[in-house]
Amino acid sequence: MTPLLSVQGITKRYGAHIGCADVSFDLYPGEVMGIVGESGSGKSTLLNCMAGHLRPDAGSVVFDTRGHGPRDTVTMSEPERRMLGRTDWAFVHQHARDGLRMGVSAGGNVGERLMAVGARHYGDIRDKAVDWLERVEIDASRVDDRPTTFSGGMQQRLQIARNLVTGPRLVFMDEPTGGLDVSVQARLLDLLRGLVRDMGLSAIIVTHDLAVVRLLADRLMVMKDGHVVENGLTDQVLDDPQHAYTQLLVSSVLQV
Repeated sequence: MTPLLSVQGITKRYGAHIGCADVSFDLYPGEVMGIVGESGSGKSTLLNCMAGHLRPDAGSVVFDTRGHGPRDTVTMSEPERRMLGRTDWAFVHQHARDGLRMGVSAGGNVGERLMAVGARHYGDIRDKAVDWLERVEIDASRVDDRPTTFSGGMQQRLQIARNLVTGPRLVFMDEPTGGLDVSVQARLLDLLRGLVRDMGLSAIIVTHDLAVVRLLADRLMVMKDGHVVENGLTDQVLDDPQHAYTQLLVSSVLQV
């Protein structure tokens, strides 16, 4: 089977500081990869290099495009990469405000992404926006309300609706439950798990929360100081960690 995403030798430096170093892995259709590590481990740098938000110093990010087969997104033109970001890719930010237009209605936020890929019929756009609000457990009566009137959890669910409305095949998530109350996190994780399963999504999730990856991720990479120190099946890594750093991460959670 052809990987949906093949990451080879991704390296990013900030002067003398290593953001991430020589990271390689393949992600297959329908698979969820978790990336964990403490702050400064390089996981967000890696995610942003893969998603095209940062240009790596070395390496390739090859995506199996619908029309042209495997393409290195690092060497793609900016317009091509932008179109990929509107269609087959999606990016869920930790802070929903970074992924939403706060001055635009909830329905408008979802509709904008549809319009970016050519949708023009107002009635169809609105109907699809309402449908997606309901899929992420936002009442249809809120379609004309602005995100500023929503709670943090609702804003995050709206951001997810905005991202998934065009049916992407790969979703990048940066700490999707960060900063939310525990009860809100649980509801959001349950929603994400259902959407990933129902849509057959591939996803890469960066988080410091091992409970998030245990629930959502098939495979797990552990990062420290810009390097991948351990990787494997999620349950295997968490239940029988081999690297001393992974053992420390797991034991610190168990002691809480």
